[in-house]
Amino acid sequence: PSPQSSPIKGEEAVRKELRAIAESADAALRETHEAREEALSLSRRVVRSSANSIRAAHRGELEDARRLVGDAADLAARLRPFRESHPNVYYGGYVEDALKEYTEASVVLAIAEGSPLKGPEELGVGAAPYLNGLAEVVGELRRLILDGLRRGDFSRCEELLGIMDDIYTVLVAVDYPDAVTRGLRRSTDAARSILERTRGDLTLALRQDRLEARLAQLQRRVDPKSPRRGGDTT
Repeated sequence: PSPQSSPIKGEEAVRKELRAIAESADAALRETHEAREEALSLSRRVVRSSANSIRAAHRGELEDARRLVGDAADLAARLRPFRESHPNVYYGGYVEDALKEYTEASVVLAIAEGSPLKGPEELGVGAAPYLNGLAEVVGELRRLILDGLRRGDFSRCEELLGIMDDIYTVLVAVDYPDAVTRGLRRSTDAARSILERTRGDLTLALRQDRLEARLAQLQRRVDPKSPRRGGDTT
């Protein structure tokens, strides 16, 4: 006897099934798209508040810097639920980039005002974006040092260089694949380059300052009536 042929599903039945599948897929994609748009908007606002906080900290406007970091913290908290509800959105790149900027602003403010550093758990940030944000702080500390050198104010320069070195020491000890650390090795290499350039700049500036002080001292010995450094004749 000939084998029994399999029944072929009718076109209308297939069409109904395809319609249901398409509607389900469309609903899922619409939900992901709406979540992505919301997360993207929040991430941009976190980045903006963080960047403005860092600028305020550089200007010495610490109250404004604290307020802006607080804004960034509130926005970052609104991103946290996406980690469970839409992990593909949360780990898509831009959310963690925003959290990296938030970390950077928080650490810069803490250093500027002398308050305790907040760790990843306190900020609600994962280890990878936190460490990458820490690497970015090295560049901001270089800026603080150069600002001090331009003003002729060396009071905190060596201390800030020491903090840069401490940050690099923490980063270089992290030895995991880039897929785990989100490219931390590259950020660490950049931090090392900034650190070495800053050490050279500060060393040169300190030597120049000491040389000028010795020359001024020698000049006063030769001519006691010569003005002191900075035009002080007393």
